[in-house]
Amino acid sequence: MAKDTNLLQQLKHYFGFDKFKGDQEAIILSLMEGHDTFVLMPTGGGKSLCYQLPSLIMEGTAIVISPLIALMKNQVDVINGMSEDGTVAHYLNSSLNKSAIQQVMDNVRSGKTKLLYVAPESLNKEEYVEFLKSIHISFYAIDEAHCISEWGHDFRPEYRNIRPTINKIGNAPVIALTATATDKVRTDIKKSLGIMDAHEFKSSFNRANLYYEVRPKTNDVDKQIIKFIRQHEGKSGIIYCLSRKKVEELAEVLKANNIKAAPYHAGLDSATRSQTQDDFLMERIDVIVATIAFGMGIDKPDVRFVIHYDIPKSLEGYYQETGRAGRDGGEGLCIAFYAQKDLKKLEKFMEGKPVAEQDIGRQLLQETEAYAESSVCRRKMLLHYFGEEYPKDNCCMCDNCLHPKKKIEAMNQLLIVLQAVKALKENFRQEYVIDFVKGRATDDQKDHKHNELEDFGAGEDEDPKIWNPVVRQALLAGYLKKDVENYGLLKLTAAGKRFMKSPTSFMIVMDAEFKDEEDDDTPLTGTAVLDPELFSMLKNLRKKIARKLEIPPYVIFQDVSLEQMAMMYPINEEELQNIQGVGAGKAKRYGKEFCELIRQHCEENHIERPEELRVRTVAKKSMQKVKIIQSIDRQLPLDDIASAEGLDFDDLLTKIEEIVYSGTKLNIDYFLEDVYDDDTINDIYDYFMDSETDSLDVAMEELDGDYSEDVIRLVRIKFLSEKKASVFFQSLVCC
Repeated sequence: MAKDTNLLQQLKHYFGFDKFKGDQEAIILSLMEGHDTFVLMPTGGGKSLCYQLPSLIMEGTAIVISPLIALMKNQVDVINGMSEDGTVAHYLNSSLNKSAIQQVMDNVRSGKTKLLYVAPESLNKEEYVEFLKSIHISFYAIDEAHCISEWGHDFRPEYRNIRPTINKIGNAPVIALTATATDKVRTDIKKSLGIMDAHEFKSSFNRANLYYEVRPKTNDVDKQIIKFIRQHEGKSGIIYCLSRKKVEELAEVLKANNIKAAPYHAGLDSATRSQTQDDFLMERIDVIVATIAFGMGIDKPDVRFVIHYDIPKSLEGYYQETGRAGRDGGEGLCIAFYAQKDLKKLEKFMEGKPVAEQDIGRQLLQETEAYAESSVCRRKMLLHYFGEEYPKDNCCMCDNCLHPKKKIEAMNQLLIVLQAVKALKENFRQEYVIDFVKGRATDDQKDHKHNELEDFGAGEDEDPKIWNPVVRQALLAGYLKKDVENYGLLKLTAAGKRFMKSPTSFMIVMDAEFKDEEDDDTPLTGTAVLDPELFSMLKNLRKKIARKLEIPPYVIFQDVSLEQMAMMYPINEEELQNIQGVGAGKAKRYGKEFCELIRQHCEENHIERPEELRVRTVAKKSMQKVKIIQSIDRQLPLDDIASAEGLDFDDLLTKIEEIVYSGTKLNIDYFLEDVYDDDTINDIYDYFMDSETDSLDVAMEELDGDYSEDVIRLVRIKFLSEKKASVFFQSLVCC
């Protein structure tokens, strides 16, 4: 049949294309001739057409097994949109009710249905097995076939039952398709599906239009992402996160910053996911935020960027996810944020799993770590991982190639490593070899008595940071290889043995350093780059207003707020609210004069104001402050509020101070009067009335240590609240 079919004519008829892409035609012919077929083709290479076109041509119904419900719906819509009566493709999965399932079955039995998409869970159900036995099956297509392998990035146990179920239903040719698979995964897939003799088609993994970049994941990662999206306004993008919680949070932050975004993960109901998918495809939203673990299943050719908020747990997963960008051959920007603590988190997730699974997981994480930290061409690293060599030294499409690091000579260091691998009889992994080279007498080294070998510690005088880059780049250069079948043991290659006999120059680049930042909510004061002239003018203005209102200057704005103004140059009320310690109330009461002063200063001195990105946050930490305000309004004792919120009393006072300094009035008289006498309260209150500073240390000193720190802080809160209220009243009267 295959020989008699004009495939180009059929391609034009059904899909409107004039020619096939890559190996598509050969793959289709292989399947139509009745051969089991294995297809390894990058995302965007046209895998789907390899089973869609033959299904429309061949007799019977093709069974497509796919894990992605969203993808099923999308592909069914696409195929039906091409057909004359719109009923050639259907799907069976958990999203359908009984009557819908019956309708699908009736359509299949009538012979109208050429493609039937089935989830692997559904395929294993007895009633579906019985139904499929009764129809003529043209072939089985296993999409996302890497899900079969424990070494794959998205292993699903139910995929292991596919072959036994096919045997129950009835034999037909099998085509397995995946966009990502190492040699190990490829063998595992074929073995599990019983297609070891399959015709194999492997396309290049190089996606020339994709740009790869890894950035350190700092505390301002949200701000960086928002800035990036605004620079690519109106373009479609996907952001991957590690957890559902982070997906939800980030989607809310993006929406708060006027970015059309929506979350997408397995915890959402199918109707919501389906609606989100449609909104994305129809460009009602620009950005999808999704979990790494959940396959997106959205077939959109013009995705312009893919951002990894968290580093994925394998390079296969990373490659697959980045592959969703630029499928039409246009721009595709792939940005990953990397922090070592994220890898530690992923390692922690593996605890409690079987030892073999943990071992596989750690090896995959090590490859991801190597990719993120390496300063060599990222394209070269990725392709090498999939068993493909990239011939060029500079791809001009990754951060490392665009900003190359200085190379250093590492011939001697490579010799030390190669000799160590030989001395250890090629029986150990990278980390063990490096410990051996560095002379680290670990328990493992002692157990094997390797600390007694002559070569032990041969590199102990070298910079310890050099060994990982040496090993990683020796693998790329072909002097070493990893035996994946045997836990990633380092082996010498023929080239490595030749190098040991006759060493030549070996230039390397050192790895990038990614230091984890401490999580901290301390706002940036910017004192190092403030405008000193403007700062002085702002202080004078504050003093002038304070005299007029007969209040201490710090009641209007603290120094830290003036410092930020002298750095950020806010010129309207909205911008002023970005400044630390300036709430809406303060901005309204005092903002006009300060903003006018800043605007004039900028004009007179031709200052180009920084286009400072404002990142609106969503209520998260602020929720606690709301609860505190509500509790004080109900006159609950402060120590009870602290206990209810899981705070020390000091921490509670800090929160209350933040609330008051940003312009919110709180009445804590009920607590003060219950705990302290009037004289104490009045003495401290009068001190703050006359003081030029609200500094706690100065107050403690000036008050001669007569009062505790807690009571001074509490009276300061009362003073600030009341003065703000009285100032507000005065401003209303003046108006």
